[in-house]
Amino acid sequence: MSDQRPDHEDRQGSGRPPGSPMRMSRGVLGWVVFIVFSLMLVMMVMNQMNSRDRLSMDAFLAELEDGNISKIVFEGSRITGERKHVPSPNQQKDFEVEWLSQSMDWEFTQHILQLARKSGTEVRTDNNTGVFFNLLISIVPWILVFAFIWFFVFRQLRGFGGGAGGVLGNFGRSRHRVSSKEHTNVTFNDVAGIDEAKEECTELIEFLKNPKRFQRLGGRIPRGVLLVGDPGCGKTLLAKAIAGEADVPFFSISGSDFVEMFVGVGASRVRDLFKQAKDNSPCIVFLDEIDAVGRRRGAGFTSGGHDEREQTLNAILVEMDGFDSSDQVIVIAATNRADVLDPALVRPGRFDRQVFVPLPDVKGRLEILRVHARRIKLGPDVDLHRLARGTPLFSGADLAAIINEAALLATLSNKDFVEMEDLEEARDKVRWGRAKKSRVIDEKDRIATAYHEAGHALLQCILPDTDPLHKVSIIPRGPYGGASFTLPEKDRTNYSERWLRSTIRVLCGGRLAEELVLGDVNTGASADIRQATELARRMVTEWGMSRRVGFIYYGEDDRRNALGWDLPGGHDYSPQTAEVIDQEVRKVIDESYADTRRLLSENRDKLEAIAQALLKYETLDAAEVQRLIRGERLERPTLDDLLDADQAGAGKPAVKPRPEPPPAPQLGSGPVPMPSS
Repeated sequence: MSDQRPDHEDRQGSGRPPGSPMRMSRGVLGWVVFIVFSLMLVMMVMNQMNSRDRLSMDAFLAELEDGNISKIVFEGSRITGERKHVPSPNQQKDFEVEWLSQSMDWEFTQHILQLARKSGTEVRTDNNTGVFFNLLISIVPWILVFAFIWFFVFRQLRGFGGGAGGVLGNFGRSRHRVSSKEHTNVTFNDVAGIDEAKEECTELIEFLKNPKRFQRLGGRIPRGVLLVGDPGCGKTLLAKAIAGEADVPFFSISGSDFVEMFVGVGASRVRDLFKQAKDNSPCIVFLDEIDAVGRRRGAGFTSGGHDEREQTLNAILVEMDGFDSSDQVIVIAATNRADVLDPALVRPGRFDRQVFVPLPDVKGRLEILRVHARRIKLGPDVDLHRLARGTPLFSGADLAAIINEAALLATLSNKDFVEMEDLEEARDKVRWGRAKKSRVIDEKDRIATAYHEAGHALLQCILPDTDPLHKVSIIPRGPYGGASFTLPEKDRTNYSERWLRSTIRVLCGGRLAEELVLGDVNTGASADIRQATELARRMVTEWGMSRRVGFIYYGEDDRRNALGWDLPGGHDYSPQTAEVIDQEVRKVIDESYADTRRLLSENRDKLEAIAQALLKYETLDAAEVQRLIRGERLERPTLDDLLDADQAGAGKPAVKPRPEPPPAPQLGSGPVPMPSS
């Protein structure tokens, strides 16, 4: 098997022929010489300074009179010498006198010479050596400073042509990653549920592969494509698939990689990126999370004309507008905040197309589940279509997480394949959190939760305009003490008034069931109250479902919020209109609350049956709830019965676990899926 390197490694290598010996580069050799030279200078200075004792003038004259000095040398502006005997072991024979040259006059020098002649001390003069050594000592620090500046700054600046190079120049270089077909394993076969977006991107690949086909009738290649969609819908995955399908270089970079602490770095990186893209055309440039630098210019977004993000945006606008018709460079950008982008960025001529990547429908969810299920072993009872129906408003990332969590659950249970119950548990875990089966709940809280969830489940079954019930459980999951799960028959893009009012009644059912049976309420309905209020307010202010308010929009203005405008009072309508809106919202809630109370009172026996079954079995599916509503009894073993049977089969007495102290109060039941705006 031959060992062959990819082409990109040859291009990025050092250019050394294969098999040739390693050689030290000029840069490394220069560093070695600089370090050795610096160490030599430092050691020489330290040795020179540590080899002599420093004596005061009085001590020098005293030892000279005593005859303890054998030799003195006048070295320009200082006196050095050698002693005959050392007073202490820590001192050196060689010494240096501390004195100022300005204090030495001719008479004082003659005095020293007379004392030297009396004591027989040798006297010499070495002006040249002293001057040179003093000069060397004074300029060594400056030599080190300039050497440091040369090697760390100017040498690197010269290597990058005088621009911001080396340590500083790397900030101006683009931090993009180049991918090709060989470097990614993602293709269009791995992208499902967004067929229209795939078709748009397929056209881009055809533009790059055969541009003359489209230019034959005078058309030009699109310059930019903007992918818009909610998080997790597959925008980045679609870009990776383009890299896997196209035989052209693929430059990818995030919007946050343009901005640094230095002003002008973002614009420099933009110019460097597009320069390399033009040099490697035809190619694709992918800008992920472009809203990091492409936000709308003006008040509320930037602090002025010299803002770093605004300079980066201006550089992108100029580069995209500077493409020639023959430049086969296509820019693909992705964002989930298209409402905050600058209009100059999304106009035709820059981003010619906006491809919407939506949440998948039931057909798309089924295709996505099949794509991710190819990597795992599925059991014979798995129904991916049923799972797709039970995951409305789930993104592609959520569905991938469900398949992965199901595989992990099956592995921990020592199963040979993934079963349907693993997939349903994984779905509930992804959306609501992990089930807390080991949590010990106070019996009063458990009863309250059972009646709360029974009220939701009963109304879900008897109201005609709600989604069908899937299952109901009082097992704590995430922050909720219990939950009722629905199984929509279809994806809803429009919400009728009947469905909305029925949903509000279902939300009211939990609190009213507790109040009707137990005569008391708790904080467990906080999430239900919040969702019911939001639905009612949007019915009145956004969807025109109040005759008194009329066909007028009074909701939040997304464009106003994006521009940072702050109107007096936070609204653009009068206080009288706000009072009418509050009254209409209260009317919707009160009507739903009263009707829900009537329904639960008329079906009190069914509510009791469902609640008692929940206390016994903890989880009921839709078929079991329907049997209870028809008055039938459930006969299936509980968890305690199974434990007792296991204990009896092993020849051991059945021992039930001792109750533990009650935990903190639970937070309440799980909410019903909310419609999106």
